[in-house]
Amino acid sequence: MTYADVLRPAAKRHALAYDLFLIIGSSLLVGLGAQVAIPLPFSPVPITGQTLAVLLAGAMLGSRRGSLSVLLYLVEGLVGLPVFAGGTAGIGHLLGPTGGYLVGFVAAAFVTGWLAEKGWSRNVWTTLLAMLVGNVVLYGFGLPWLSIFVGGRAALTAGLLPFIPGDLIKAIAAAMLLPGGWKWIDGRRS
Repeated sequence: MTYADVLRPAAKRHALAYDLFLIIGSSLLVGLGAQVAIPLPFSPVPITGQTLAVLLAGAMLGSRRGSLSVLLYLVEGLVGLPVFAGGTAGIGHLLGPTGGYLVGFVAAAFVTGWLAEKGWSRNVWTTLLAMLVGNVVLYGFGLPWLSIFVGGRAALTAGLLPFIPGDLIKAIAAAMLLPGGWKWIDGRRS
C-alpha cells in the first residue's frame, strides 16, 4: 500500500479525479526536477533532480500511477513541452544518448512503486533499498543505450560513476522522508 492508496477517496468519480490529479501533478514534478540540471563537460548526461522525482513518484503513487506519471512526462516532452533537462523537448532526447535513461524512468518508477506496494517504504532500510533498486533498473536501461553512442567503457565513466554519490544522497533523503510520512499517516488514522 502506498500513500496514494491510503488517501484515495472511496467514491469512484472522486477516485478517478484523484488519480488523474496525482498522475498529472507527478509528471509536472518530474519535469521540475529536470530543470535542476548540471551539465557535465565529459558526458551527454546531466546531473538532474529527475531521478529523485521519478523514484518518489513510484514510491508514493505505486507502480501503476507512478509509471503512468512518468510516461505522461515523456509524452509532454515529446510533444514539445520544455520538461526535459534544462528546459528542452523533442524526440531527439528519446533517440539520443539520454533516451535509455528516459525510458528507464518509467521502469524505475514501476519497480519502486511495486516495492512500495509491498511495504518497502515503511522503514528506513527497506526504503533505501527500494530507491537503490530503482536506480539499478534505471541504469539497466540508460547505460546500454548510452554505450551505443559513446562505447561500453565510456558509458561507465560518462553515465554511471559521476552519478553514484548524488544517487546515494537522493536515496538516503527518500529513506529519511518516506517512513516519517507513514508514521504521520498511521497516527492520523488511529
